[in-house]
Amino acid sequence: MENKNLYITQSGQLSRKDNTLFFQNESTQKVIPIANIEQIFCLGEVSINSKLLNFLTQNMITVHFFNYYGYYSGSYYPRENYVSGKLFVNQVNYYQNTSSRLEIASNIVEGIGNNMISSLRHYQRHHKNVEKYIHKIQEMLVGIKSKKDINQVLFVEGSLWDVYYNSFKEFLPEEFVLNKRVKRPPDNPINALISFGNSVLYTYVLTKIYHTQLNPTISYLHEPFQRRFSLALDVSEVFKIPLVYGNIFNMVNRGVLKVEKHFMHDVNYAVLNEEGRRLFLRYWDERVQKTVDHPKLKRKVSYGSLIKFDCYKLIKHIMGEEQFVPFSMEKNY
Repeated sequence: MENKNLYITQSGQLSRKDNTLFFQNESTQKVIPIANIEQIFCLGEVSINSKLLNFLTQNMITVHFFNYYGYYSGSYYPRENYVSGKLFVNQVNYYQNTSSRLEIASNIVEGIGNNMISSLRHYQRHHKNVEKYIHKIQEMLVGIKSKKDINQVLFVEGSLWDVYYNSFKEFLPEEFVLNKRVKRPPDNPINALISFGNSVLYTYVLTKIYHTQLNPTISYLHEPFQRRFSLALDVSEVFKIPLVYGNIFNMVNRGVLKVEKHFMHDVNYAVLNEEGRRLFLRYWDERVQKTVDHPKLKRKVSYGSLIKFDCYKLIKHIMGEEQFVPFSMEKNY
């Protein structure tokens, strides 16, 4: 059975009641069975206590907190149960060895570019003028495996995103066209959607990593820094296209999200309001639960499972068992 995500968009208190979760505020009292819950997203002001944290640790459930504006604040990451000293040593060695690090980083960037092309092919089939963007991305990927410095790989990655953002004007409504990516803080509706979606994906991937033996602080494309789980950023990259951007394009082009209705007026529509966040998360959850035919496993698997499979692929690569090739939208694995 697929694990579930619990999204709390109201303010209130979350506590343990016997062997279940209990959420209450002035208007709501709700008992929530804990079975199969994998992670909790708190988007309101949610109070918790140590009794709840102990309960969540026993059940290996991560909790992610977002502030009033929907910006990611931090995560409760329970004590790790899956640890491997040998894998940890190899993770560090792969980071310290320049050619080993570059191999993983360039594979991720190639995966990003290929998934961008798959995304744009969809709009090409719907007669949108995206051919020049596809050609540009293809040109940029030539020679990515021969880069000798991580900054060169990062430069290609940044350039790929610029081309992809430029293509939005060919298939998104004018009010959602992206002229420039602005992150901290976002300055318009489309930047707000991207920032919120990327934060949700980052936390989602972090939980998947938690359920493997990987150390989330050692990464290859992104530089490991203090106070962040940078491997979640690495693993997230190739999934941004089908999950974050796929969700945004679907909701915007179908008219589900509207600037006047789902964004805060007092901050120049640069932040999703509560209804907008709730709507985004409903469509997001449907998307990560969506299944695709896995050509190797010969069965349907969800996008959530595909993220975990990428973690396992990375483990096999680091342990010298199999080449790491990140998720491809074209191949479904």
